[in-house]
Amino acid sequence: MVKTRKLMVLALGGNALLGAKEKGTISEQEANAARTAKELLPILKTDYDLVITHGNGPQVGNILIQNESALI
Repeated sequence: MVKTRKLMVLALGGNALLGAKEKGTISEQEANAARTAKELLPILKTDYDLVITHGNGPQVGNILIQNESALI
């Protein structure tokens, strides 16, 4: 008999990579992503397959602002 693994889907919004008092620098976002990954590691040791999605909202907005500022 084949053992079926459970599926967990975790949606992390773009704000999940930003702390309350952070500017959203790449260093801050990388540190927050690393911390999140470390917290999720125990799930991978269970009988769950893990799917992680990310919305990118604030990040895409910041890139848009940068691009528009460059045109001025």
